[in-house]
Amino acid sequence: MTEAAPTDPNKIPVPAATVVLVRDATDGRPGVEVLLARRNSKIYFAGGAWVFPGGRIDAEDHGENYRGTLFDETDPQFLEVARRACVREAREEADAVISADDLVLLSHWMPPMEAPKRFSTFFFIGPAPTHDLTADGGEIHELAWMRPAEAVARRNADEIELIPPTFVTLALLDRFASATEAIEHHRTTAPDYFVTKFAKVDEVMVSMWEGDAGYESGDAGVPGARHRITMRPGAWTYERSTT
Repeated sequence: MTEAAPTDPNKIPVPAATVVLVRDATDGRPGVEVLLARRNSKIYFAGGAWVFPGGRIDAEDHGENYRGTLFDETDPQFLEVARRACVREAREEADAVISADDLVLLSHWMPPMEAPKRFSTFFFIGPAPTHDLTADGGEIHELAWMRPAEAVARRNADEIELIPPTFVTLALLDRFASATEAIEHHRTTAPDYFVTKFAKVDEVMVSMWEGDAGYESGDAGVPGARHRITMRPGAWTYERSTT
């Protein structure tokens, strides 16, 4: 689903790209681990949160095709530019050497209009590098490999902070038995598109997406299908009705 074009220049979303690096779980049990990076707590956007490596798309990501104007998201070459941004951000933030050719489009995220800072973010999934990784010490202060369920549990125990796109992505990756399975599934499946709406039910914040019965009206109390995070303190839950 797309949103109406904002007229306020401060609300125009900035193109960004994020890479979800996955590897087989290292504890001998089926499943995957994902690379999470803790952002510097002094950074305005998502400061202190654990996220996937990524950031805004820069002019240098356009490579030799750059002619002084950034490609917009409707350009056929834009996804290749976004992949190159993932490669650059992974290298800058985690010293991770990855290939753009290995990256598969996973999802796209758009925050609500009321968000203080808006990014139009393309999420890609790809295989983790095998070499040692190091946080850059500036924007990123710590790196960790976690099973998706572990990261969700740690968020609900108030041990780490996650933002909704990271939380949902982790919840959706928990079902896969291996990194190859997760990547190949998304190679053959259309990406998800999330345009977030915030609402409240009994003073509890809810993030809703298309497919939720309350999404169009903005009334999270409407009964019916669910596609949302209910963000109770210490108990975030992701619900997605099957169709």
